[in-house]
Amino acid sequence: MQPRQIAFLVYPDMTLLDLVGPLQVIKNLERFGAFDVVTVGERLEPVPTDVGLGAQPERTFDQVPAPFGLVVPGGLAGPIKAIANDRLMAYVRAAGRSAEVLGSVCTGSIILAAAGLLEGRSATTHWTFLEHLGRLGAVPVRKRWVEDGNVITAAGVSAGIDMALALVARLAGNEVARTIQSLIEYDPEPPLGPIDWRWVEESKLGPALLESVTPSLRELLAGKPELAAKLFP
Repeated sequence: MQPRQIAFLVYPDMTLLDLVGPLQVIKNLERFGAFDVVTVGERLEPVPTDVGLGAQPERTFDQVPAPFGLVVPGGLAGPIKAIANDRLMAYVRAAGRSAEVLGSVCTGSIILAAAGLLEGRSATTHWTFLEHLGRLGAVPVRKRWVEDGNVITAAGVSAGIDMALALVARLAGNEVARTIQSLIEYDPEPPLGPIDWRWVEESKLGPALLESVTPSLRELLAGKPELAAKLFP
């Protein structure tokens, strides 16, 4: 049987954990069935990530034109640069339309939405960018991960691991998902407990972050004025 190929998009300035977290989970599918899990990018050369460590894709867009699944990581400046990259967006649009499974982590859903792949679909993203997701035609939902048909999207960064386990359960069953969860020992107990969302709201952390980065993000879309006006009115 031909392996079902799942491609993880690699692009400049993405958040590394958005890629590596779910990739570590889903790569394990190769142990349990006919899956081929690869990373794909515009060129076969390292690109910078938001932690300074480079990431080099295994295949080019031309080598993986129609994967069974496509997973898109996010970031801060990275996704905005990505949606200004016509070649990258053409690949996401084409591969995403034919994929039987479409996933994202954090603001990777902004890329999917900008490609027209989330129109009218329930989806999530990092909590600071939920409104932006809605401006691109998706139906924003504030949850750890959201499934809508063949689309599964995760909230910020570490939520990608949850999304990946849910996707494994869908593709290979709960027992395989539990096995992989055990193999990677994913059983988080953060030292300060769960996020205190009331503190986040009262501290106005989100508005402060967006106010500090919006001018530079708007500049990245200088060549896409309609998109810039939609995302950053």
